[in-house]
Amino acid sequence: MKMIKNSLGRLVPDEIPGVGKFEPYVSPFAYLDRQLTSPAKSAYPIHPQTPRKNKVTSDIRQAIERSGLEDGMTISFHHHLRGGDAVIPLILRALSDMGFKGLTLAPSSLPDSHDFVADYMRSGLVTRLFSSGARGEVGRAISNGEIEIPVVLRSHGGRARAIEQGDISIDVAFLGAPACDKWGNMTGSAGRSACGSMGYAQLDARHARHVIAVTDNLMDYPLRPRISIPQYLVDQVLLVDSIGDPAKIATGAVKISRNPVDLKTARNAFDLLNASGLMVNGCSFQVGAGGASLAVAAYVKDYMKENKIKGSFGLGGMSGYMVEMLEEGYFEAMLDVQSFDKSVTDSMTRNPNHIEIDASCYANPFNKGCVAHNLDMVILAALDIDTDFNVNIQTGHDGVLRGAIGGHPDTAAGAKCAVIVAPSFRGGVPTIKERVMTVCTPGETVDAFVTERGICINPRREDLLRSARNAGLLVKDIRELKAEVEALTGVPDDPKVDESRLVAVVENRDGTLLDSVYKAV
Repeated sequence: MKMIKNSLGRLVPDEIPGVGKFEPYVSPFAYLDRQLTSPAKSAYPIHPQTPRKNKVTSDIRQAIERSGLEDGMTISFHHHLRGGDAVIPLILRALSDMGFKGLTLAPSSLPDSHDFVADYMRSGLVTRLFSSGARGEVGRAISNGEIEIPVVLRSHGGRARAIEQGDISIDVAFLGAPACDKWGNMTGSAGRSACGSMGYAQLDARHARHVIAVTDNLMDYPLRPRISIPQYLVDQVLLVDSIGDPAKIATGAVKISRNPVDLKTARNAFDLLNASGLMVNGCSFQVGAGGASLAVAAYVKDYMKENKIKGSFGLGGMSGYMVEMLEEGYFEAMLDVQSFDKSVTDSMTRNPNHIEIDASCYANPFNKGCVAHNLDMVILAALDIDTDFNVNIQTGHDGVLRGAIGGHPDTAAGAKCAVIVAPSFRGGVPTIKERVMTVCTPGETVDAFVTERGICINPRREDLLRSARNAGLLVKDIRELKAEVEALTGVPDDPKVDESRLVAVVENRDGTLLDSVYKAV
């Protein structure tokens, strides 16, 4: 395995045995133009079916056998059911009982509750993993070097690109369907396990060789009033007792933080957005579901109300707070790739301006125009950031995988103003590093880093720096803020890793490699 240095100075492999060849990261958009000559591919595999063929079975083994799945093939799942998901454990248990080996697991992400996947990786059922995140026991197993083939970590937009380009070739997609009819029409907006948008599942349904809708709610045909995934993309319908626990799927509305540090950080971030000049009629906005991020949204809402501003659209994973902003008239529409709570699901069923979009539409940089590239403002979190504004959201201060990339690098690259919010330190560990352990979002795409102690603006954004200073904001050089915090906390030791043992790579959204992750010691 040859290691080469990318433009960030990070060593990455040019090839991973059992996965394929890679190119090093160059810059955020260096590889976009070459896609103009890429050949078009069929939108989905063609599988003719005879009239009135019965797609429904309640026999898991039979459904798997009919799919043609064999050892060494690739299976996928979506993560819209989040912590309540019962589909992945159900299917992996059946596959293990049937004696399958050497499968590639390619979910849109793995929820926090899926520690059991580590056991299936150790047993040899799963030998390759492509995912947005690796947390908990799965992250520890990978970081401990228990998986032979390095894991490939991708953003949501990067996964969409990889599927559509064929870098991820899904043999069988097992898609949890909160409501489904006998011909496979699916929606996430109905049923006792309703999860709202099925934006990640839609992509798998279009491109997998064989698609199995896994449902606990078989509805009358035709499914109504809305269809997330149509029947012509679905090969089988597997009826099971439960696809998930609604208490863990449709949790209550995410709350705005009352922590003084978070509120001060949020106020600083809002002041920067205000100074940027982007908060005008027709603006677009994305914010995460964390407490500090939602506090920024609250300030934005108050400003829009006071100044009679109406935005164009909100984007991304939707929280109840963003739905409130839609229903109260502060945005024309919400473009929803993932729903975070029950109020969002309810909104999708009744509001035509709450629009379900798929992952490629959301953030694939190689299609004809993803929505992330139309964003004005995005507020993003971070585990840590370095003096070059590179952001880590994947590895903890011990070097262990414990996060998910999600749409972080996609929206940072696409937005006119990408603002990272985080406390200046957590648990005595400073957030600003000289060099982050793992680059997940390159600093070239980050415009500012905001803490309770002040605002750091990327030197590339001289215009934003002038605007912030003209507005009298507390602007600090990132190195000065680093020194200020370290005077309080001290300088932590770097995590110890074994650089002879590569356990994962972080792929940029264009398919090039951003960074390497090594075995934690």
